[in-house]
Amino acid sequence: MQENMLDQVNHYLKDLQDRICLALEKADGVGTFKEEVWQRPGGGGGRSRVLRDGAVLEQGGVGYSHVFGEQMPASATAHRPELAGRNFNACGVSLVMHPNNPYVPTSHANVRFFIAEKEGAEPVWWFGGGFDLTPFYPFDDDIKHWHQVAYDALKPFGDDLYPKFKKWCDDYFWLKHRDETRGVGGLFFDDLNERGFEESFAIMRAVGDAYLDAYLPIIARRKHTEFGQRERDFQLYRRGRYVEFNLVWDRGTLFGLQTGGRTESILMSMPPLARWEYGYQPEPNSAEAKLYSDYLRPRDWLQEL
Repeated sequence: MQENMLDQVNHYLKDLQDRICLALEKADGVGTFKEEVWQRPGGGGGRSRVLRDGAVLEQGGVGYSHVFGEQMPASATAHRPELAGRNFNACGVSLVMHPNNPYVPTSHANVRFFIAEKEGAEPVWWFGGGFDLTPFYPFDDDIKHWHQVAYDALKPFGDDLYPKFKKWCDDYFWLKHRDETRGVGGLFFDDLNERGFEESFAIMRAVGDAYLDAYLPIIARRKHTEFGQRERDFQLYRRGRYVEFNLVWDRGTLFGLQTGGRTESILMSMPPLARWEYGYQPEPNSAEAKLYSDYLRPRDWLQEL
């Protein structure tokens, strides 16, 4: 059963990586993803694809990995203490896109599968994933579109999933030390297994497949918007928040580092450039101030916009 489950999921994940890379290359029009295949000393490996200096994307990374080992890392057992002493397989696709234009939001998506076993006990498995949007200069139409795609992707599985996964995303991507959300949210879920393998896998696929439908129209609408140094400086400043979240709060980053994964692949989600400014305050009533006052908090985007 384990091998069949892993085979199905890994086949989907590799195909998803291929489809996303091809679609984003087309949307960029200039850049191409360069692939590096890597092996993990403790078991498994992956393929990392990075696009740099494109017409739309300053840097984007789409990584696939399948790693396994005899001991679950601390980041996993802290979240699920019953997994201590089990061996594990973990596979997933994770991506982050950092556009050149400050009017095109940063986006992130991830879908993953874990299975943990030990002799004399039933396997423990679950799916996780989601996608979230981090605009610097938000447009209501973009945010509503992003959440509408998320809602539509989960609608076939019941009316309860979108509000549940939307709230989970708001809670997970909350920068506690800044008292703000990382962006305008989307979907996040973990530990999904209560519906059985087939339906849980279908939910994960629906989320993975929805990412391009959510992001590509936003790129098309905003990629030609003119901007100046002020907007670029603010984009780089806000990218610093992205770095802070990934290094301080993100469980996926910790899991990758603690399992001995390839550091360059784990940290390819970082922006190529970012900046910090001591005591920064946006000008009152500016577009930058509006991001803080109106968008960096949980909202019911589908009802309010």
